[in-house]
Parts: sequence; C-alpha cells; structure tokens
Amino acid sequence: MRTRPFAIAIAGGSGSGKTSLTAAVVRALGGRCAVLDHDSYYRDLGHQPIAVRAATNFDHPDSLDNPLLAQHVATLLAGRAVERPCYDFSTHTRMAETLRVEPQPTIVCEGILLLAVPELRRSFDLRVYVDTPADVRALRRVQRDVLERGRTVASVIKQYLDTVRPMHERFVEPARRTADLVLDWRLSPQQQAEMVLERAHEQNGGRADELTVSG
Repeated sequence: MRTRPFAIAIAGGSGSGKTSLTAAVVRALGGRCAVLDHDSYYRDLGHQPIAVRAATNFDHPDSLDNPLLAQHVATLLAGRAVERPCYDFSTHTRMAETLRVEPQPTIVCEGILLLAVPELRRSFDLRVYVDTPADVRALRRVQRDVLERGRTVASVIKQYLDTVRPMHERFVEPARRTADLVLDWRLSPQQQAEMVLERAHEQNGGRADELTVSG
C-alpha cells in the first residue's frame, strides 16, 4: 500500500505544451498537488558579465541545478515543504525570495530535461512526454520569449538554432524512450490530463484517495 505522495514528471521539447498540461492536471485534481517547474532551478549567473550570461547554453542539463530539484522532490515525497527558487529570466539570476511549496498527495514537475537527467528521472513514479512537432514548438517559443521574457525575435531565433534545436536532438528527444506515457500534442490539455491521471491511477494501485479527481 502506498503511503507517500505520487510524483509525476511532464517533459517534452520547448513549446511542446508542458505548462498547459500541468495546469490541466492541477485543475483536474482540484489543486491537491504540489507543483515544481524545472525552469525555476536555473543556476544563478549573477557573478558573470551580462554578455557572458546571455551566451550561456540554457538548454544543456548543466545549466540547471538538478541536484537541488532532486532534493526538493525527495523532500516533498517525505512529506515536508520546500523553498523553491525564483528565477529572473531577464537577468539570468536567482532572486532573493523563494516560493514555499507544501507537500500534497500528488507532486507534478514539468521541464524540458526532466527525463534526460538520470537522477531526476529516477525521482518520479510516472514519466510523461508531450510529443509536439518542431515547427509548432519553435513558433510557440518565439511567442513566449517575446511577450513574456522581453526578448527580440532575432535573439530567439538565434538561440533556437544555436542551442535549442541541437540540445533537443542531443538530450530531449532521446529521453522520450524513457517515458511511461507519450502524449499526442493534438489532444487538448484536458484530454491529455485525463490520460495522465488514468495512467497514474493504474500505477498507484487504484488508490482513489490519493489521486482524487475534482468533479
């Protein structure tokens, strides 16, 4: 009988729809889940000049504090709260404040490289990969980085060609084969969430008390 929370990893390429799926899972569970995003765990580059920070390969696993995320998942699984970092993407620095995340029956973590890093991959009970075509992902990334992160279209395109695409081919796409569940991007987030929770129920031994779907 399971006595600890159930941990779900939601992975896929940049712009694949991971955040929308995560939000749909949270809604379906009535908010009874702890949410972590891998992006919040980027390493602090405040000690480097601005030009050096901007040239960093943020799509390589080494750009993220993976040991800290693995530690936080383990802490939540043990039933204790964590202080999640807050990251400023405009300056590539970690902010002074943190976000307290309380333990819940379900832990959901989303990120591009979750399945590409062995210590993270082993942290989760269910590993999900959202399979989305490259052109769709690229267009979504341009829209997000320009509107939400203050980037120029030219800089987003350059980063995509220099690091995003090569790192996807090197790390993200190969990790797809380690997923327990691969989702078609053409499904709505709600449909995807239903499939995730159905699979989670199966792997959780049918414990409806620990994965309660909100009506």
